[in-house]
Amino acid sequence: MDKLALILVIIGALNWGLIGLFQFDLVATLFGGQDSLISRIVYTLVGLAGIYSIKLLFSERERAS
Repeated sequence: MDKLALILVIIGALNWGLIGLFQFDLVATLFGGQDSLISRIVYTLVGLAGIYSIKLLFSERERAS
């Protein structure tokens, strides 16, 4: 589950990088626009992966201690 969350977070980060640098939304382009159901699902999964990844941030601190 951790690797899946990491992959989704990376996809989201790359997409935001493209939006910031080139005003190009790769997810929307691949899946039929920002309002398409598939794009909204991808955006939602990326967001949930980001929330899940907060756990990873704190679990690293516990392992280092």
